[in-house]
Formats: sequence, structure tokens, C-alpha cells
Amino acid sequence: MEPIEESNSGGFDDNIYVSNVRVLRPKEARLLISSIPKDTYVTMFEALLYTGMRYSEVKWLWNNPTAFTGAHIHLTKTAIKKKKIKVKERYVHLNPIGRRIVKAFLQIDKELPTYKTWTENLQRWAFRAGISPKRLGPKTTRKTWECWLVHYYPTLTPQIFLSQGHDTLTALKHYVNLPFNKDDKTSMGEFVGGWE
Repeated sequence: MEPIEESNSGGFDDNIYVSNVRVLRPKEARLLISSIPKDTYVTMFEALLYTGMRYSEVKWLWNNPTAFTGAHIHLTKTAIKKKKIKVKERYVHLNPIGRRIVKAFLQIDKELPTYKTWTENLQRWAFRAGISPKRLGPKTTRKTWECWLVHYYPTLTPQIFLSQGHDTLTALKHYVNLPFNKDDKTSMGEFVGGWE
């Protein structure tokens, strides 16, 4: 984990990274969403963000909509394709906004693009939004969501880790004690409110 990194100009940037993947601050997420040109892509981005699921899991969900119960998403071993999985089956908890977004996502008639295309899209939208595209990719939304939840709901970390499919050691190593500021925490509430 490298929370703060030197920029080429000799100073420091205030971007947050977890395992070389960019974690967005809430204001950056809002700017990025407002710069996505098509509603379908906004829905895809928000589904990835509000579920905190892996890119492959969200693709699987689109093809297996009955996994969405209305309150949770039930991921079985076939959905969790990661080789070194810690949790073989899990229920992804959703807040009210997440439930609404997942319903909308399951209604779109276009599948998520390839991993490479999504990375290129995110970087292009970031440039348009005036934020750094550095290390943005399909893992960004998952890591952002977990970091926000842990920062906003520190007493719910066991539930958050289970919902995300991480064991406590992995989660503590990567997602706790990141340099969010007071404004970040206040703004996180607009996104994560009602997650419990």
C-alpha cells in the first residue's frame, strides 16, 4: 500500500493508492460520474461502485440476475472466480442506493465491456473530469467502496470484510488507516449511507 506518493515534479500528490490501484475520494467520484457521457456507462460505473464487487463478478451478475434478492447479491463459488479466494460464497450487502442501482443495471441491454476497454474508458473520463487518470482501472471502484465503508463505519469492519470477500488480515493490511480527510468522510455519507 502506498497512500501518498511523490510526483514527478518533486512534490507530493494527494491521490490514495491501495496495492497500486487508485482509490477515489468522493469529490473525484462525483466528477468522474458527471463526465461519463452515456447513461448506460454511468449505470455500469455505479453498479461496480455501489456493490464493491470484482469486475468479473458484476459481469456474472448481469448474466445471472436471480442472484440479486432485492436486498443482497448472493455470490456462489462459480461467481467468485478469483484463484486465491478467501471466502468461497458470500452475500454482498447493499445500501438503498445500491439496491436501486443494481435494479437499473440488470435492466440495461449492454454487457460490461472488456477489462481493457473499461480501463481506457475510466482514464478518458478522468481526463475529461480534470482528475488524474493515474492507476485508474476496473479495480478502482471495488477498492474505493471498501475503503469508504471501512472509514465511514469503523465498527462494522467484520461485516464489511465478509461482504467484500476478504479475511480480516487482508482487509486490515490494505483498507484501514488511509489518509481521508474530514471533508472526504462527510461526503462519503452521500454514497455509503444506509449500509448496514
